[in-house]
Amino acid sequence: MSSTTKCTKVKCPQCGKSVEWKPESKYRPFCSDRCRLIDLGAWAAEEHKIAGSSQFDDFMSESLDNPEHY
Repeated sequence: MSSTTKCTKVKCPQCGKSVEWKPESKYRPFCSDRCRLIDLGAWAAEEHKIAGSSQFDDFMSESLDNPEHY
């Protein structure tokens, strides 16, 4: 009886191509360096955002700008 290991497959978040989730998959969850860089560029251009409260962000920014807090 041979033992086979089943590999999990995910879809590349950029192009949707199937990617095996294993250590040898250098760019996982992306299928390629190209897709990884396209996604990174979208984050840098603020096309992607993490949901959160802008009030907290404003509060933290104000405390960093105020030297009395140091």
